[in-house]
Amino acid sequence: MKKILNLTCCIAATLTGVIQLSPSALAAEKPNIVFVITDDQGYGDLGCHGHPYAKTPNVDALAAESVSLDDYHVGPTCSPSRASILTGHWTNRTGVWHTINGRSMIRENEVLLATLLSKAGYATGMFGKWHLGDNYPYRPEDRGFTEVYRHGGGGVGQTPDVWDNSYFDGGYFHNGKIVPAKGFCTDVFFDQANIFIRKNVEAKKPFFAYISTNAPHGPLHCPQKYMDMYEGKKLAAFYGMITNIDDNVGKTRKLLAELGATDNTIFVYTTDNGTAYGHKVYTAGMRGRKGSEYDGGHRVPFFMHWPAAGMNKKKVLKTLFHAVDIVPTLVEICGAEVPEGLKFDGVSILSLLTKGDQKDWPERFLVTDSQRVVDPVKWKQSAVMSQGWRLINGKELYDMSADPEQKKDVSAEHPEQFAKMRDFYEKWWAELEPTFAKTTEIYLGHPEHPKVTMTSHDWISQETEITVPWNQRHIRKAQSPVKNFDAYWAGKVITEGKYSFELRRWAEESDKQINEALPAGADVPGTDPAFRANIGKAITAKKAVLKIDGKEVAQAAVKDGATSVTFTAELTKGSHKITPYFELENGKHLGAYYLIVRKLP
Repeated sequence: MKKILNLTCCIAATLTGVIQLSPSALAAEKPNIVFVITDDQGYGDLGCHGHPYAKTPNVDALAAESVSLDDYHVGPTCSPSRASILTGHWTNRTGVWHTINGRSMIRENEVLLATLLSKAGYATGMFGKWHLGDNYPYRPEDRGFTEVYRHGGGGVGQTPDVWDNSYFDGGYFHNGKIVPAKGFCTDVFFDQANIFIRKNVEAKKPFFAYISTNAPHGPLHCPQKYMDMYEGKKLAAFYGMITNIDDNVGKTRKLLAELGATDNTIFVYTTDNGTAYGHKVYTAGMRGRKGSEYDGGHRVPFFMHWPAAGMNKKKVLKTLFHAVDIVPTLVEICGAEVPEGLKFDGVSILSLLTKGDQKDWPERFLVTDSQRVVDPVKWKQSAVMSQGWRLINGKELYDMSADPEQKKDVSAEHPEQFAKMRDFYEKWWAELEPTFAKTTEIYLGHPEHPKVTMTSHDWISQETEITVPWNQRHIRKAQSPVKNFDAYWAGKVITEGKYSFELRRWAEESDKQINEALPAGADVPGTDPAFRANIGKAITAKKAVLKIDGKEVAQAAVKDGATSVTFTAELTKGSHKITPYFELENGKHLGAYYLIVRKLP
C-alpha cells in the first residue's frame, strides 16, 4: 500500500500561497465531507451565475464563501458523471457510458471513494440517487457505503424503483430493505443524511455524506409552495425543485453549525450534467444542454467550502478541471491509502484549491463524451478539452477565450492545435477500447445476494425496435412488443447448479396478474404526470418462454390469474445471456420486465 501525502504536509507546503490557512487545518483531525450533487441542474440554473429569477439564496451564500471551480466538467449525462466522480477514472473505463442498457453498472474491479475513505476510518453514507447498479456487486452497500438510503435506478418511479413510487410519500431502499417514507423525496434524502451527520459528529467519527438528489430531473414534481414561488414564470416546477434543494442545503449547513462541525467539514455543491430544461430560460452564455458535447452539456458548478483550510472566502478558479480530479484530491486531503496498482486518470488539485490558479500548472487534455449506446462509438459526441480549447467530435475546434459560445470553428486556422488534440484522443481511445468488450454482469448464486431481481432497465439489445422500458410508465403502457424478442440480461453465475427463474410483467411488490389492467395511480403536485398516473394496459400473454444463451430451455402456458411463471434450469459457472419473454395472442413477444432469479438447494 502507498500512503497519499497527509493533510499536514500538503497544507504546510502551501502556506505561502494566496489563501492563509488556519491552525486547525494543520491538525491531525480528519475533515468530514458533505458532497451534494444534484441531477440535471446546469451551470446557469443558479442565482449566483446570473439566472434572472432562480431562487437559490443558500447555494449563492455558499458560493460567496467557497472556492469555485469555474471551468469544471463532468459527463453530459448522469450515470457517467457519477462513475467518474466516485472513481477518479474516465467514465468509459468504468463501463458506465449510458444510463440504461446494462451500461450504467459500474465494473466490479473499480475502487470507489467510499471504500478508500471507509478504510481510512470514515463512516460513509449515501442518500438519494445511485444509478450505478441495483444488484450485487454494484449497489452502494457493496462499494464502501455503510449507510444507504436510496431509490432504485436513475430516478424515483423508474423500473428498478419500488413499484408505484412517486416523488411524495414513497418507499425507499434502506440498507437493502424497502421502508416507507413521508414527504417529498429531496426532503427525505436530506433528512436521512442529516441523521447520519448528527450521529457521527456526536460520535466524533469523521464521515463522508454523499447526498445525491434525483431532483430536478423529470418528471417535474415538487411541493406546491415551491411552484407558487414561480407563478407566471417558465418551468415553475423545475425551479421549484431547485429552490427546495437550496432550502435543504441551508438546513444541512445550519445543522453543521449547530453541531460545531462547520470548520472542519468540506462542503461541496455540484451537479451531474448540463441543464435538462433551463436552456429554455438562461444558458449562461453556453452552447448546448444535457447530453451535448458542447460546454452547455458538461460544464457545471462546483463549490468547495472548508474553513479549516482557509476555503471560506469567495475565490473563482479558471483552471480547467474534470470529475476525474475529485477522488485523487479528496484522497490526498483525507490521508487515505490507495492500493498498489490503482492509478487515477485525474490529478489532485489541492495545491490549486489552496494557492489559486497557477501559471505553471501543466497543460493537459481532458475528454468527455455522450455515448448513450450499447457499445461506445469512436468520436461520438466527444469533447477533447484543454485550457482555452475545445475539439468537438474530432472535427470542430473552438477558441474558448475568444468564442465561449462555440460559434466559430477555427480548425483551419489552428492546424497544429487541431492535430495535437486529435492525436491525444486517438491514444486515449486506443488505451480504453480493449476494455469496452468487458460486459458488466449481474451476479447470480452469490451468497451475499441470493435473490436477484432484474428489471428491463438493464436489458441489453442492439435491436432498434426495442425501446428499453426504463420507467414504470413504460411498463404500464406495455412498451416494446416485437416480432422476435432478443434483449437479454448479462449474468455471471458464481455457483453452478439449479436455479429458479420467475418471470413477471408487474413488479413483485405489486402482486398483480400478468395479463390484468391496472387503474391509474394517484398523481402528485407538479407540471408532469406521475409515472403511476397512467392506466396499466392489459396484455394477452399466452405463453412464457425462457432462453439462455440464445437457446430455449423452457416454456409454459400463462394460466388465468397467474402473477408470474416460474421455470427451473441448470446454469454452469460463468457468463450467460438470459432472455425471458411472453408470447402474446397476436404472436408478438413482450419481454418480462421483471425476472427474479434464485439459486436452489
